[in-house]
Amino acid sequence: MAEWKHLISNKLMNRAMCLTLGTALLVTPLTAFASPTASSVPGSTSLQMKPSSDQNDNAYSYYYDVDSTLEVGESRVLSKREIGKEWDGIDPDYSPDHAVEAVKAALPQKDYEDLFPYRLGSEEWHKAAKGKEYYKENQSDYYSYENLINAVIEVANIKYKVRIREGSNTIQEVYRLDKEAKVETLVARSTDFYSDKNRKQAVITQIVDYGTFLKEGTKINRKRELAALLANLAHETGGGWDAAPGGPLKWGLFWNENIAGRTGKNLDAFVDPASSELYPGIKEKRYYGRGPIMLSWNFNYGLFSSIIYGDKNVLLKNPEQLAVNGKTGFMTAILFWMTPQSPKPSAHDVMVGKWKPTKDQAAKGLKPAGFGITIMVLNGLEANLGETEGTGVKRRVGHYRDITAIMGVDITGEKVDTLGMQPF
Repeated sequence: MAEWKHLISNKLMNRAMCLTLGTALLVTPLTAFASPTASSVPGSTSLQMKPSSDQNDNAYSYYYDVDSTLEVGESRVLSKREIGKEWDGIDPDYSPDHAVEAVKAALPQKDYEDLFPYRLGSEEWHKAAKGKEYYKENQSDYYSYENLINAVIEVANIKYKVRIREGSNTIQEVYRLDKEAKVETLVARSTDFYSDKNRKQAVITQIVDYGTFLKEGTKINRKRELAALLANLAHETGGGWDAAPGGPLKWGLFWNENIAGRTGKNLDAFVDPASSELYPGIKEKRYYGRGPIMLSWNFNYGLFSSIIYGDKNVLLKNPEQLAVNGKTGFMTAILFWMTPQSPKPSAHDVMVGKWKPTKDQAAKGLKPAGFGITIMVLNGLEANLGETEGTGVKRRVGHYRDITAIMGVDITGEKVDTLGMQPF
């Protein structure tokens, strides 16, 4: 069974930039090589590092743990004790039951629909799109409030864990936990993760509970988090222009497919050879930008499919599903938002006050925490830009100001642009 040789590749990160309507969101890229030999099968005890309770990215505690016996793609049911030891337990505050309440408390349905009247499949979208080449008479409300809520419910049932050998971000294991079923799945493993040499290296463990979306930090910060996510997505999918009815910001969430990919102007399959052993592109399928974050490339479709379904093949075999199912689309956006990509923090941690810049990050101007930092997390190409005409930053910030205003959240003094910032 194929496994990852290098899970993080700067070359692939550069290639993963989604050339969509404006700028791009990057997802951690993956590179696949051959499956491990029999000598690499785990089963011994190794020293492991785990983040300490202060949530500082650079703080870890040490403890001994038994190595995984799973092969890539395999699952096992965990006991309550195992979940407590290996996954920090399951916090009932972060359960799917609270997801609806979290969304409604941050942004009621009426306010959401007032902000995005031309969202894909809405009544206003149908009026504006009718007669155009892209019009679909049976297009449902892809970005509906219901799909957003259901996406939050679904991701709240998932935990994500990455184990990295100390000294190398490319030697990793990645796991998924279905919290309700208590089923753990090994999503990926570097071929050399259990080599004799790497067994001597401590393991850094990072766990993400996707149920913490909109449930950490102050009530104000939770609203700011949803506003920041929607503002970035609205820019990525915006269909407005300066003289658009209601103003350009009302046209956020208008698209869910890369225009060049959809129309065939760009026939690239977006299959990267280096990752095609683990995440093989299916013949005649294309992995161009789809969904709220315009997910692109075979390795991203495979990774997100693994996290959402525990099966990489669901989206690899049916990439079109991402442009059909709005709930799935929102899930990919939330998962991306919540998942750190070293050396970058998650945008979630930035908005809820769990992230502080390192000395190196501060020297790059990456401070203070706020909406501007989320832009740098999502798209470093928009570095050192203010709210000036023609920049993606202006549109992103415009959406952020609109959304926080309707929420009644004062963002005076918050660093919302990227002036003075360099990429992570």
